[in-house]
Amino acid sequence: MVLQYVLAPLAAPVTGLMWIGQQILDRADGGLSDKASLQKQLLALQLAFDLGDIEEEEFEQQEEELLLAIQALEDEEED
Repeated sequence: MVLQYVLAPLAAPVTGLMWIGQQILDRADGGLSDKASLQKQLLALQLAFDLGDIEEEEFEQQEEELLLAIQALEDEEED
């Protein structure tokens, strides 16, 4: 127990970096599977297409991927 307190100043930076890394991973995972986030991406994609920033083929491909991801999440929620 005393050793834990003696080594704390040396271990704290490593522990802090591990905590920050875990927080980043948690946020990234949540962003990928969040239905609201996917819907926002779909809306942004539609806006980009309407403004002419992306071609129709690219729009259709990305739209299909997003719609399938949203459908998968909805199917998971039903189970």
